[in-house]
Amino acid sequence: MTKNTIRTEPLRADSKAIFRTLYPSIEPYISERILVDGGHQIYVEQAGNPSGIPILFVHGGPGGGSSAIQRRFFDPAKFRIILFDQRGCGRSRPHASLDNNTTWDLVADMEAIRKHLKIDTWAVFGGSWGSTLSLLYAEKYPSHVSSLILRGIFLMRQAEVDWFYKVGTRAIFPESWARFSGAIPESEQDNLIDAYYKRLTDPAFERERLHFAREWSLWEGSTVTLVPDDEQRAYSVDPIFATAFARIEAHYFKHKGFLEEDNQILRDAYKLADIPTTIIQGRYDSICPPVSAWDLAQAMPWAKLIIVPVAGHSAFEPAIQHELICATDAV
Repeated sequence: MTKNTIRTEPLRADSKAIFRTLYPSIEPYISERILVDGGHQIYVEQAGNPSGIPILFVHGGPGGGSSAIQRRFFDPAKFRIILFDQRGCGRSRPHASLDNNTTWDLVADMEAIRKHLKIDTWAVFGGSWGSTLSLLYAEKYPSHVSSLILRGIFLMRQAEVDWFYKVGTRAIFPESWARFSGAIPESEQDNLIDAYYKRLTDPAFERERLHFAREWSLWEGSTVTLVPDDEQRAYSVDPIFATAFARIEAHYFKHKGFLEEDNQILRDAYKLADIPTTIIQGRYDSICPPVSAWDLAQAMPWAKLIIVPVAGHSAFEPAIQHELICATDAV
């Protein structure tokens, strides 16, 4: 099996660099809700060319939801662009529901969408939690995935969760960590996921739930970009977004992503050997540090790994965005 193609010096992120920019804004040609098991209705939309290459955008979180700007990573003349909102978030219903909401429910939903749209194989594009879900879907249904484009790798390992909620990111963003952890009594700060989960789900905290949802969401919104982004922070505390994002994310992380074992994705990576894969990773990603992208690339020696030297976690950082669009154009 061939060794990874690894590139660590793409275009420099300075004023002279020429970056690819997003495709023009487009509207869906169809949007609908699909009824799936467990009483959930999954929002699905299609844009671009109905006869084009099917490509599925898998959003992050868990609980982040999709948005119009995400359509713009793809050439609308080339691709049949498919976006969906995972259970409980975005325009899916019921909003912020944790009932029948597990990783394997989401994988089943993706397959239900493929069958509903009568697609044989599709390209799958996912970042952060979206990379987790894309990998798990592809490992379960490899014959239906024509290629993978992955960004900001998160393998749902306990060490990665601890990095963001215990020992890592706090050292880079101490002021944001002080606010996030300080919302919880000191006696419970040794396990912030459990402490927040209780406050986001226990009826006894219903009146304060939105406050804790905003604090959970703001912690991530404050750390997602290399350069502080006030617009991102403001969006993160929107009541509708924050409620779903915080509840669903805490639910998934408390339950360890509902995986069989900590290293499940790497264990099963051999199943993806026939799938062309591009991995794009920001060097200074403080949420999903590059070691996870590196570990994934070692388990997938056929994959192309691009480490972007001046970038954090967000898909919309200029150099990350550039690499993602180049990757989709190459499909």
